[in-house]
Amino acid sequence: MKAGIDMGQVSSGVASSAPGGQSALLDLEELLATRLLVQGNSGSGKSHLLRRLLEQSANLVQQAIIDPEGDFVTLADKFGHVVVDASRSEGDLQRIAARVRQHRVSVVLSLEGLDTEAQMRCAAAFLGGLFDAERDYWYPMLVVVDEAQLFAPAAAGEVSDEARKVSLGAMTNLMCRGRKRGLAGIIATQRLAKLAKNVAAEASNFLMGRTFLDIDMARAADLLGMERRQAEMFRDLERGHFVALGPALSRRPLPIRIGKVETSTRTGTFTLMPLPEQQRQDARDLIFKAGEDEPARPVMPRRAPPPPPAPSTNDLLAQLARTRPAAAPEPQAEETEQSKAEREAALDAILREILDDREAAFRSVAVLYQDFLVRCRIRRVAGEPLNLNAFRRRLAVARAGVDMATAEGTEWDRAVTFAADLTEDIQGIYLLIARAAMEGSPCPPDGEIARACGSRSPGRARRLIAYMETRNIVVTRNDPRGLRIIALPDLGWETGPGDPNAFEEPQGPEPRDLFAVG
Repeated sequence: MKAGIDMGQVSSGVASSAPGGQSALLDLEELLATRLLVQGNSGSGKSHLLRRLLEQSANLVQQAIIDPEGDFVTLADKFGHVVVDASRSEGDLQRIAARVRQHRVSVVLSLEGLDTEAQMRCAAAFLGGLFDAERDYWYPMLVVVDEAQLFAPAAAGEVSDEARKVSLGAMTNLMCRGRKRGLAGIIATQRLAKLAKNVAAEASNFLMGRTFLDIDMARAADLLGMERRQAEMFRDLERGHFVALGPALSRRPLPIRIGKVETSTRTGTFTLMPLPEQQRQDARDLIFKAGEDEPARPVMPRRAPPPPPAPSTNDLLAQLARTRPAAAPEPQAEETEQSKAEREAALDAILREILDDREAAFRSVAVLYQDFLVRCRIRRVAGEPLNLNAFRRRLAVARAGVDMATAEGTEWDRAVTFAADLTEDIQGIYLLIARAAMEGSPCPPDGEIARACGSRSPGRARRLIAYMETRNIVVTRNDPRGLRIIALPDLGWETGPGDPNAFEEPQGPEPRDLFAVG
């Protein structure tokens, strides 16, 4: 089905010799295959442009909007979008996104009120859920990301490396690999120079608005195939005017003026208005006296300066250590071995507690690591805390379900040594398969393999197994009954036959709606 989205009118300008007044049409079918990048400084009309596009296509294609400021929630009243409040766990957002694709519901993910790092993590979880949906639900969908430079930054900022990594990975998947899954990325940014180049480079359609910085004008001109001397034109564009280029818009740079919209932002527009006329005394009364609906509060007397803060716990412990008399010498070797064994047992117990929660499989390693450190402090585990890399290795072993007797054997050490050279996303999967092969157990099903890599999608498990097979890390085959067997050639092990579809995830009582398990 071909559908032309009316974006407004062609305007006369230096970018094109096309006559003005014609309708500026966007080919929706072509957009689904080629993606769109919108750029313009604050106040150039980016949000207005996105709203026009969403309104004109709302009845033609499913939509998902990643909304950092909560501006697009007003689409719900007019066009039936469901507003998803991002103040949920990452696992909840992944599951909601999967059900959004399954039921073909248009949604607005409102990130309003969250700090930048939380916005990045929530957006990454939601985009990951859209991306990892089952193949049967790969319906066409417009995925609009406003302020895309927040989620795909070109350089590290004040957020953690872990948050930047997961957010940039989700945006890269959307723009680079989303087309095969029916996801058409539409990203809008104020600063092209702050947007990761590998994300911007995947767009084939461009709408460039007013910008003033030389570096942004130069990048905009490069993307449009214009000469650098023509880049100055972007300073002269009026609000709501953009230069369009791409297979879904125009084969040559075309200036357009965006048309009107039916909905508005919650904040409205800011225009000059006269100040209220009032006397000086009236103004003083308005701000210093409580109103009728405002409870009056007694004036509190001035307090003396607060005393100096009490010493922290660490300071007190250090002071006690300095004043404590020296203890009598004891046999150090035996005590060290005993304390080491107790420490290892305590760390294993804490990891088991964390993994007993069925949601732990779907939390990021950074979140689990913070939980682990807090539990270690509560239990007063002696010694230096594990660093993140050591925690990753121990977590991969724990997720493989290896008991203590097996973990202490030399055969298991071979598997751990080989897995240490693999990338993080497949370490846990390799150890899970290795444990089954060493014990002679059936091959783990796809659902269990997916949990080992922090996903609910069996499709992701199958893709990772296929990737490992292309790297000659594993070899898969089927027995006469169609059951799967996975061999580990570097270890000389193989699993028993197992049904890849045998896994059933435990379900808890949850409400049955869009935000519950369907």
